[in-house]
Amino acid sequence: MTGRGIDQILPHPCAPHLYESYVRSALGYVALAERVSGPIPRPVPFAYIWGDALTMVERMQPDARIINLETAVTASEDAWPGKGIHYRMHPANVPSLTAAGIHCCVLANNHMLDWGYRGLEETLDSVRAAGILTVGGGRDEAEATAPVVIELQGSRVQVFAFAMETSGVPSLWAARGNRPGVNFLGDASPRTADTVAQQVQTVKRAGDIVVVSLHWGGNWGYDVPPEHRAFAERLIDAGGADVVHGHSSHHPMGIEIYRDRPIFYGCGDFLNDYEGIHGHEAYRPELTLMYFATVNAHTGRLSRLVLTPMQVRHFRLNRAPEEEASWLLGVLDCECHRLGSRVQRQDDDTFRVVWTS
Repeated sequence: MTGRGIDQILPHPCAPHLYESYVRSALGYVALAERVSGPIPRPVPFAYIWGDALTMVERMQPDARIINLETAVTASEDAWPGKGIHYRMHPANVPSLTAAGIHCCVLANNHMLDWGYRGLEETLDSVRAAGILTVGGGRDEAEATAPVVIELQGSRVQVFAFAMETSGVPSLWAARGNRPGVNFLGDASPRTADTVAQQVQTVKRAGDIVVVSLHWGGNWGYDVPPEHRAFAERLIDAGGADVVHGHSSHHPMGIEIYRDRPIFYGCGDFLNDYEGIHGHEAYRPELTLMYFATVNAHTGRLSRLVLTPMQVRHFRLNRAPEEEASWLLGVLDCECHRLGSRVQRQDDDTFRVVWTS
């Protein structure tokens, strides 16, 4: 979520005005963060926001770096009418994404049309011009529904992305025919899961690792809706996914390893401008995770899953201190245990997910 307050500290901020009930300027979120954490420099270098995460990425060297980009990348003034919150990052701040070496941005979420169809189209142009793939949103239905391919040595990662109404995406945002929009799923029924799996099977070839990215569910809470669990498992059973990348929750949720495939029901916000906002402190939304999944390209099976605990302070990602990391480990292990997996601390203070194959 590199928009709003975070956009304001980058070198080329958008006009800060907002249409929210309580905060009328994106600079207000910078002020809230500074009130609890102290001064934040401005402008910051593009790489600043990633902080310690860049060291971990350099160490792990992931072949595919995939994020849910939950902000429009635009200077459009076409704020979607009646919507309470509008996220945007100025197109000139796209180097903040390339600074982390992002390969693919998922656009199927409830902020992609915050600034209208012009905002979506400028997002597509700006992100792609930086050499980053986009998926889950487009100028028409064909573009919005098409998967993208990340080419690897000897294999490929195919990414499909969808958004559901349960995450706050209105059905009106669905791309239809020649109308721009996001790749929208009407429900999480078995029939819909089978439809998605059929789409995957149409284009999947031997050696492909398929990631299905889903924006679904609410922002707060650890309970996994039964229909989400059934949907994700059916995708895997039908050969429609090797990795289920779920997001919408503002904090990490439990992880299920089903038939040696990871299901992330809610990855949480990796980065946001919530620092200093009150109301959901019990969930510790400033504590975030990096997810490093090692998947066998020949079998699609997960062989290793490492999580790195981080903490957002001064709108920057930092390695989580001992006390905070221990709290996150306890919560995550409890929630994963409910789904049949466990989480253990490693000697380097990362977490490792363990499961029975």
